[in-house]
Amino acid sequence: MSHKIAESFDSAEKPLRPAIVAIPARDEAERIAACLTALSDQQQCPDAVVLLLNNCADATEAIARAVAPRLRYRLSIVSRDLPRQHANAGCARRLAMQLAAAKAGRTGVLLATDADTVVPPDWVGRNLAALERGADVVCGRAVVDPWEAAMIPAHLHADDALECRLIALLDDIAWMLDPEAHDPPPRHTEASGASLAVSVDAYHRVGGIPAIACGEDRAFVASLWRMDARVRHDPGIKVVVSGRIEGRAEGGMADAIRRRMVQQDEYADEQAEPAEDAARRYSLRSRVRQAWSARRTDGGLAADLDVAAELVAGAVSGPFFGSAWAELERLSPVLRRRRVRFAELSREIERAEDVLRQLAPADAMAAD
Repeated sequence: MSHKIAESFDSAEKPLRPAIVAIPARDEAERIAACLTALSDQQQCPDAVVLLLNNCADATEAIARAVAPRLRYRLSIVSRDLPRQHANAGCARRLAMQLAAAKAGRTGVLLATDADTVVPPDWVGRNLAALERGADVVCGRAVVDPWEAAMIPAHLHADDALECRLIALLDDIAWMLDPEAHDPPPRHTEASGASLAVSVDAYHRVGGIPAIACGEDRAFVASLWRMDARVRHDPGIKVVVSGRIEGRAEGGMADAIRRRMVQQDEYADEQAEPAEDAARRYSLRSRVRQAWSARRTDGGLAADLDVAAELVAGAVSGPFFGSAWAELERLSPVLRRRRVRFAELSREIERAEDVLRQLAPADAMAAD
């Protein structure tokens, strides 16, 4: 990392303030009051909340305005009728965060959540504390409302448990082979717009939320990681989200639940991959990290990646390790991702557990 960039991400001389929350909403009349009230009940209240109403056709705005006088923060309500090609969750969040950033100033903090989400009383405080400890972006966990979760068929919960188990085991493999000191266990692997916090400086460095229809939250966090921002997946930060099957965001959780109620997806989440692939991936990532730190590489790494030596050398000479790794992942046929079918989850869980058992002795000796 260049000195200039490192100085930008490492600066933490004073608490990051003000804290502005950004919420995109579309036809959330049933839930918006609970969402806004939960933000007012914080132990450490936000300075302001920006509520971006995206093509609303119900009473969301009227309810928000009725609640506003009882809130402990400044509520800014912005109503927009976005053109059809931009009337989606990703573009709405992008705009909400832009409006929040304008209020936060260069030293502020942006927090993102959703209009169907209820945050716990320590949500703002925990996010600010994680940022003040050195994180550039903080990812919280999204937990489905228990009452609504009870209405989701049992087989979907079983599928989700297997999927989450494999992803968690793969993350354990990542930690053992290529640990990142700023994101130690216990941690998780989510990057949900229902709970994000980011310094304004880091937010601007990647150009804000990507202008894509869905998956903007994961893409945003990935772009920060590529610039070597310190991404913290804090398991102590949890929010309650809707488990409804009639969602507002195309491609979101509600779509997945509704689709899987009819028929199991062929493939699990894109984070899931065969255990042997994960072990190879994170072993190679560790070697690329070392090459990037030393600003030099050798033919052995290029051969193992099956990428031309000059391309590997060019990648590791760049200012960011994350960008170097992303480029080599794109170029290397060895690192091409293979998806895991739902029918294969149990078998891959066993294989991941075997990989971890094989790694554990070496890890223990290294610790000694």
